[in-house]
Amino acid sequence: MRAIKPGQVAVFLCLLLLILALAIGTTALAFGALPLGDFRGVTLVAAALVLVYLYAFLVYRLFLLALPLREGEVAEHTRHELVANVNILFYLLLFNSLIRTHFIPVPLQRLIYLALGARLGSNTYSAGALLDPPLTRIGSNTIIGHDAVIFAHVIEGARLELKAVHIGDTVTIGAKAVVMAGVQIGDNAIVSTGAVVTKDTRIGAGEIWGGIPARKIKSAPGQT
Repeated sequence: MRAIKPGQVAVFLCLLLLILALAIGTTALAFGALPLGDFRGVTLVAAALVLVYLYAFLVYRLFLLALPLREGEVAEHTRHELVANVNILFYLLLFNSLIRTHFIPVPLQRLIYLALGARLGSNTYSAGALLDPPLTRIGSNTIIGHDAVIFAHVIEGARLELKAVHIGDTVTIGAKAVVMAGVQIGDNAIVSTGAVVTKDTRIGAGEIWGGIPARKIKSAPGQT
């Protein structure tokens, strides 16, 4: 695994300090003068925590708007590496606790993924983890099962590559399945429980895949 460089950590820490300053300042301005009674301390901490995440979503999206997270192999000492590693730090230090928790209701989890840049069609929900929301594109009426994982990065030793994942409409990803970087899944396909879909796999419309590594179990109607 490639080390995250001090300059990249410094950029993230500057953004984190901005987030904290905005959250604390807003809390003081909005709630500081209110008569909150015996629970004043708890209320202020809770408000600040919520605002930290709201400002984190905003700062993260503005960062990616200025420096987009692009697909392809990430060369060292480049702007692409800076963006990729700052994105990793945002995930590890801020968003991991939201994405990996089982306490946040699935409909609210959908809003979190949208806030982080995932492209989700209508009536699409994930009870699993989308580890790279800006590079995850899912159609409508699709369900990601409990504890399934979808990620769009490849880490092989010191090599880092980003590849978007494309999932169509009315797709079912079973519980505890793994979908790796660069995978494309057609409409009405099914990935069975616990399957591991390896990177760059193409699953056709209506096909059923399962196993480790995942293989086609059943063809779409009219195919052999």
